[in-house]
Parts: sequence; C-alpha cells; structure tokens
Amino acid sequence: MESIKTMIEEHENIRRMLKVAREVSYRVMTLGDFDIDDVNKIIDFVRMYADKHHHGKEEDILFDTMNKEIKKLSESGAITGMYIEHDMGRLYMGNLEKAVDEFRAGDDKARLDIIANCISYTDLLDRHIEKENTAMYRFAENMLNDNSKTYIEKECKKVEDNASEEGLQDKYLKMLSELENKYL
Repeated sequence: MESIKTMIEEHENIRRMLKVAREVSYRVMTLGDFDIDDVNKIIDFVRMYADKHHHGKEEDILFDTMNKEIKKLSESGAITGMYIEHDMGRLYMGNLEKAVDEFRAGDDKARLDIIANCISYTDLLDRHIEKENTAMYRFAENMLNDNSKTYIEKECKKVEDNASEEGLQDKYLKMLSELENKYL
C-alpha cells in the first residue's frame, strides 16, 4: 500500500527529529550550547507534522478502518493502545511547552522538565513507531479487504495532496534539516 510506504517514510523523519530532541536535551542537561527557540521548533514539528499530519492519517483513516474491519485487533485492544500512545505523546508535548515557558520566565529548574518530557517523548515514539512498522501496518496490508485498502489509499492521498498544497511537508522537512545541521 502506497499510504503505508508514505507513513513509514514519515516515521523515519520523525525518528530523525527524535535524535535532535535527545541532543538538545543533552545540551540542556550539560549546560551546553542550545537555543530555547529550537525546543519550540521541535514542539511545532511534533504537533503539526508528526501528530496532526501523520497521526491524523493513522487515527482518522487507517486505525478507524482497521477497528471496523479487523475484530481480532479491535477486541484485543491493540488499536486502542496506539491511540493511547498518541495521547501520551500529546501530554509530553503539552508538558514540554509549559516547561519551556517556565524556563523562559527564569525558572532554571524547568530544565529538568524540558529534559524529562523530551526524553519521555523520544522513548515513547521510538517504541511506538517500531510497533506500527512491524505489526500494525503489516496487519493492515494482510488483513484488510481490497475495498478498505482502496478507501485508505484514496483518503490518505487527499490528506497528502492538501498538505502538499499548503507546503506542510516542505516546511517541516526543511526545519528538520536545519535542526539536524545545527545539533547533530
């Protein structure tokens, strides 16, 4: 499925940002050179590229279709687990944003919360991506009927086309490259 290939490519881009987030966290911890504005860029990337764009396709199209059609997965809680992990990631980003605001306001101890939420997010997402790539996506490709696959392909293409028109992919992949060049 072309939509699954695209989601796997997006996972690789998300993992690239996870490496940036870990490096920024290390620099926050060691009092190294970092720009707090870059943490806001990481949050923006996660919220718009990883969550709204990528997770939006998973939740609204792929997982919704799988939940309806593959009873074994819906009854086992496997798909619900994916939703829960997406929500945990949103929690970490909200907490990270709060920590950045506190750090900007002069609370040096907020460094701890910046590090904790960045590292928690990177660990969660790295394991989450592995489950999706090796299990959930394979289930979709092997267990969904052809009509469902066609629906997923069509709907994901609409999302991709709209995002391309808005320049979403270009904007966030450029941001990712700039942060990689700066920190890695």
